[in-house]
Amino acid sequence: MILKIILSAIIYFFTSHLVVANNSHHQFEDYLLSLQQQAISAGVSPLLAERLVSDIKIFKKANIDNDLQHTLETYIPQMVPEISVSTGRAMLQQHETLLSNLSERYQVQPRFMIALWGINSRFGERPGRFPALSVLASLAFNGENQLFYVDEFIAALKLIEQKKFDVNALKSSSTGAMGQMQMMPSQLLSYLVDGDNDGHFDIWNSTDDAFASAANMLNQQGWQFDATWGRQVKATMMLDPSLLGLASTHTFSQWQAYGIKRFNGKNLPQRDDINASLIAPDGPQGRYYLVYDNFRLLDQFTSSLHDTLALTYLSEKIKQ
Repeated sequence: MILKIILSAIIYFFTSHLVVANNSHHQFEDYLLSLQQQAISAGVSPLLAERLVSDIKIFKKANIDNDLQHTLETYIPQMVPEISVSTGRAMLQQHETLLSNLSERYQVQPRFMIALWGINSRFGERPGRFPALSVLASLAFNGENQLFYVDEFIAALKLIEQKKFDVNALKSSSTGAMGQMQMMPSQLLSYLVDGDNDGHFDIWNSTDDAFASAANMLNQQGWQFDATWGRQVKATMMLDPSLLGLASTHTFSQWQAYGIKRFNGKNLPQRDDINASLIAPDGPQGRYYLVYDNFRLLDQFTSSLHDTLALTYLSEKIKQ
């Protein structure tokens, strides 16, 4: 009797999960038809949209890690070990000519390009290995940030149609970012550059294309060549939580009035030409940073403030 109950339970478990899986599969197929129509409405060729959408499969690994279980105290050393610093310095020298040319053309400091490269793809080792269209469609289907990923999916189709990307070469991370600089499809659609002038766009295998595209994006969005990213600071009094975040900006004198000092306890710089934001990614008991416009631009390339701060930390460590 007990054996029959156990067997019945096992059968129920597997059949119920099979029904759920089948339902999910059918729902995804229906959703793809909706995506196809949205893409066509956005200007993608009907024939192209139909052909590409028909080959898309649900991608269960697609995700964004928003539930950070680490603090900056542990995360930055983990993301930027000494080997990354030494590699970054070596890459800065190895690509000196390329970086110098890009710096002159796009007015972006080489150290930030190398740091962006190091944090986002481990200096080109991880440019993306998953089918991008399946990843983006699955992220849109999952419901989290749905409108964002619908737009990114359509942008990926336009990359294939307008920039002649090979769909089989269109690889991304599990979050949909692509290439050595891990740019999203909409970013690539707007700022893609053929850096090596070979007539093709290849952000996965061409460091020139990847670097030039990222530098072009930063430049066109207002990168300040004569400025830096920010600084670590300390709070000397209780702060209104509404002051925190990239959306809130104030001058140094205003921040000092709120009780913000340099990390060493000294006064902030006596200049009011910088709009700075105060961030505390680990909460009021963690680190505080005043960050500037350049930081906001770099933050578009990462999935969290923790990653952006790891990027800026690496840029400081390799600075020459």
